Amino acid sequence: MQDNQETPGRVRRTVNDLVLAEMFIVQATIESANAIGDGITELSRRLADDDEQEGLPKASITGILQRTADDVIEPYTTRFRYFRDVLKDD
Repeated sequence: MQDNQETPGRVRRTVNDLVLAEMFIVQATIESANAIGDGITELSRRLADDDEQEGLPKASITGILQRTADDVIEPYTTRFRYFRDVLKDD
């Protein structure tokens, strides 16, 4: 009889965890899309700017792409780590 009483609580907890995980993934996706947009903008500026500005070296295309890739993946890793901590604490 005790299992029947625990089952609704487990189902509720599982659904709550799923909703929380989906909220985190939506937030991470939005941030990731912004990072992609920022990277495209920076890359476009770099490609359009043929002259070095005031003696400063231009950012390399490889550097821009690597930084963009890092910025794109970071929201997912941060949210996943936070989600795991929330589950561990409960």
